[in-house]
Amino acid sequence: MARQTFWKGYLKLSLVTAAVSLTPATTESNKVRFHVLNRQTKNRVESRYVDSVTHKPVADRDQVKGYPRGEDDYVLLEDEEIEEVGLESTRTIDIDSFVPRGSIDWIWYDKPHFLAPEDKVGVEAFCVIREAMKANDVVGIARLVLYRRERAVLLEPQGKGIILWTLRYGDEVREPLAKIDDKAKVDSKLLTLMKQLVKEETKDWSPTMLQDPIQKRLNSMIRGKKKSLKQAAPAKKPPPVKSTGNVINIMDALKKSLAEGNRKPR
Repeated sequence: MARQTFWKGYLKLSLVTAAVSLTPATTESNKVRFHVLNRQTKNRVESRYVDSVTHKPVADRDQVKGYPRGEDDYVLLEDEEIEEVGLESTRTIDIDSFVPRGSIDWIWYDKPHFLAPEDKVGVEAFCVIREAMKANDVVGIARLVLYRRERAVLLEPQGKGIILWTLRYGDEVREPLAKIDDKAKVDSKLLTLMKQLVKEETKDWSPTMLQDPIQKRLNSMIRGKKKSLKQAAPAKKPPPVKSTGNVINIMDALKKSLAEGNRKPR
């Protein structure tokens, strides 16, 4: 399936400019999706805005955004007014600074996109910017309007292209709930066993490690219903596990894990 380009514009660094396009690096098109139906008629149910007092439908032309300033009191903002406070140019990725690669923690990363030159003329400028970032081991920081919001973005050279990450803003990342005691000591014997277990369970990376079991079960269930068109019998719940009241010893658990690992076929 061809990747859909959803944004076109320009990548700019000082006086160097290249026409580029953005494509989302991830997709949810393979996820199982459902429609909401009327159980009696099997017709699809429509969703629409209604007035909370009169309960009458509100036409698109009569809908307006409001910011609450008191109970049942709002400041009204038109779409044009909201757009005016955005970037002057929504079609230019103007790199204004660089930071060392790896200096931004993963929690700030939001959504990845593939950035690529849009035409042959822009290929050379695009490649120069990419190779300059590689040579200095840095990533670029810029701003861009995406998904109807002004966003901070990070540009990271990767292979022959550039990955553009949207970043979360400072007020979107929470402080850790609790701090770990950095003075706590780790038992050396436990650490030796744990290191051995981690080593034995280390494998080469493959996307198959991240298969969604729920999606597989849903697809299997849907296929079964398509064939039979009968309501499946409710699944039996597994019997509750009786607690023995014993506390599991970490050392015993590690030894058991290592022993089971040795019995696995290599």
